[in-house]
Amino acid sequence: MPGQYETVIGLEVHVELATRTKIFCGCSTAFGGKPNTHTCPVCTGMPGTLPVLNRQVLNYAIAVGLATHCEIARYCKFDRKNYFYPDNPQNYQISQLYLPLCRNGYVDIETTEGTKKIGIHEIHMEEDAGKLFHDEQGSCSLVDYNRAGVPLIEIVSEPDMRSGEEAIAFLENLRTTIQYLGASDCKMNEGSMRADVNLSVREAGSNVYGTRTEMKNLNSFHAILRAVEGERARQIALLESGQSVELETRRWDEDRATSFPMRSKEDAKDYRYFPDPDLMPVRVSDELIEKIQKSQPELRPEKKARYQREFRLPDYDIDIITGFKHLADIFEETVAICRQPKKVSNWLMGETLRLLKEKDMDSEDICFSPEHLAGLIDLVERKVITSTVAKEVFELMFEKDIDPEQYVEASGLKTVRDENALQKAVEEVIASNPQSVEDYRNGKEKAIGFLVGQTMKAMKGQADPVRIKEILRICLTSANVL
Repeated sequence: MPGQYETVIGLEVHVELATRTKIFCGCSTAFGGKPNTHTCPVCTGMPGTLPVLNRQVLNYAIAVGLATHCEIARYCKFDRKNYFYPDNPQNYQISQLYLPLCRNGYVDIETTEGTKKIGIHEIHMEEDAGKLFHDEQGSCSLVDYNRAGVPLIEIVSEPDMRSGEEAIAFLENLRTTIQYLGASDCKMNEGSMRADVNLSVREAGSNVYGTRTEMKNLNSFHAILRAVEGERARQIALLESGQSVELETRRWDEDRATSFPMRSKEDAKDYRYFPDPDLMPVRVSDELIEKIQKSQPELRPEKKARYQREFRLPDYDIDIITGFKHLADIFEETVAICRQPKKVSNWLMGETLRLLKEKDMDSEDICFSPEHLAGLIDLVERKVITSTVAKEVFELMFEKDIDPEQYVEASGLKTVRDENALQKAVEEVIASNPQSVEDYRNGKEKAIGFLVGQTMKAMKGQADPVRIKEILRICLTSANVL
């Protein structure tokens, strides 16, 4: 039975760093370039070329290590991981096996079960491979080496997670921390953050690990969660039927919600690691570590505490806003302009997150400026426009970052204050809805809400609903109505 088994999960998280150039050459790391244009003899593995370490890669890796409570090695070096595959132009990957840069760290996660510490075994620097594009007819595969040589850090957790929920909490913590550091955008849809899931099951209460499988390069939280649940169920079914779990690498098929074997699981000896002869060992000084530590930005835990002190927002608001660095940046810049923290929070957590979800966008893709959001809030506060009109304007602002004040003026969207026009609209609505008028006069207070809505609709949202309600009450108590 599933309840008799415990799931054991460890993650290997690959993060592309936000350097302008690759780890060992001067080629661009920009995403989405024309195939094979961000390449040179070094990153395409031409004979006789020599790699040179990008200093910023080291700085970013140290920053992530410090933020995840790792010990930073004062001496580390690069190794060659040998394997033959079309997306690997050198037929080896430069990585770190024997002496990685960071070890023995941890992050704290929050789940429905409470707070838990997840250990980090190591963080090491390495280079990314290219990318294969498989022909739909199955006749050939094409390779783009633009990604080859893009700098990576690989964050290897301890097998401390026991559920998909814990795995996602760990990844969310890492993503937020790394984004706050500016070390990567961590866009999973662009492959700048990917995870391999190592999973095994064992009888509840046992201290002996079961045989694990590895599922490679999962690039969405949804896929990771489904893969964990699917592979857990598959392994339990094998054990329940008297079969054994094979040590292997598997591919998760999101469409079929199942995994398929790719190859037997390799060990370090299969890759024939040896120290890279072209790269000097890296010596990290105490002065460099201290400099990077002092330059670390305010991370999420500190930001959450400050928001509680300075803005007195509800904990729920703070948790959502600080979960996305770009969202937090917009919040702070907008509040600095309009001094309305709760109003800004409402717009970000309401309309902004709604549109991001509808359009399947990442918070990093938000384009409207804090100045324009503050301007929209000011228009509503001064009753220049109604909240209904504001939402319509915001949708355009979300798409094109329009100036809300200019757009409202040019489109004639200001709130109607002409009392005669309001009176006329109210009278027409009353005449058209005799049943609601009768309901109101019979004590059904909700009926006036319907009449307010009908009047606002007739006024295309350009009327003050409070004033509309006042006029309605006057008219409905008048002996001359109906």
